[in-house]
Amino acid sequence: MTAKEIKVNGKIFKGIELELCKDSSLLVITGEKGYIMCGYLNINTAQKRNDVACMVTGVKTIEDMLNSKLAALTSAAQSLGITMGMEVKKVLEILAED
Repeated sequence: MTAKEIKVNGKIFKGIELELCKDSSLLVITGEKGYIMCGYLNINTAQKRNDVACMVTGVKTIEDMLNSKLAALTSAAQSLGITMGMEVKKVLEILAED
């Protein structure tokens, strides 16, 4: 498991990479308001829990996540102004707002 700090507008996010098997990792970036997850996690469960959650697909590293666009999101994320296809870096800026 690898943990990385990601700083955005004075806020700290934690990027976690957990190797599942060869060429497969579970990835998540977490912050105080919400999180961004890879396709291994379930966006429907996040929706049921009313989490501020976004999902990206086709990524293998935290760096890949930072350079990708959203494939899914919850209504709680939408209520913050996050939209489908938004770049992850922009999402982190929104999640870093006070």
